[in-house]
Amino acid sequence: MLTDLALPVSLMAQGETISVRRAEQRDLHALMLLLSDDPISAGRGDLNIGDDEPAYRQALMRILVDESNELVVAEDAAGRLVGTLQLTVIPGMARRGSTRLLVEAVRVASARRSAGIGSTLMHWVIDTAAPTTGATLIQLTSDAARADAHRFYKRLGFVDSHIGFKYTVEPQATSEA
Repeated sequence: MLTDLALPVSLMAQGETISVRRAEQRDLHALMLLLSDDPISAGRGDLNIGDDEPAYRQALMRILVDESNELVVAEDAAGRLVGTLQLTVIPGMARRGSTRLLVEAVRVASARRSAGIGSTLMHWVIDTAAPTTGATLIQLTSDAARADAHRFYKRLGFVDSHIGFKYTVEPQATSEA
């Protein structure tokens, strides 16, 4: 399970030590900033606006208490969050009862991209997180517009084997009793 991951851990990214640890409540604002630092995420509404903080706080709390999920952050030597990703363990029936490890919301601060942080995080997922959770398959989705990310994942050995579909569900209005 994800609770078995030995964190924090120090990893080397192109000669720089980064600390990889579980996200905490105190990371909320830095996480919001990482999401809004990405143009595609910003286009979907991740704008790092104070009015949105309650929604992000609620989401963070749900992730932190869910044993099937782990939100991981990477810090530089100065303690600045420079990357993040979310892991979700999915037990399944397909592939003879295989467990999958879903990687979501991979973000590296724009000023720190191409510094090996993303590669270091993903190699940690492949070499440590997947075996620790018993996963035999690591999967992720990437927005069709993220050509650079697609090249990155292919360099790591990921195969673009499937077509993904999404359906947006509109929030239902709550009635006042």
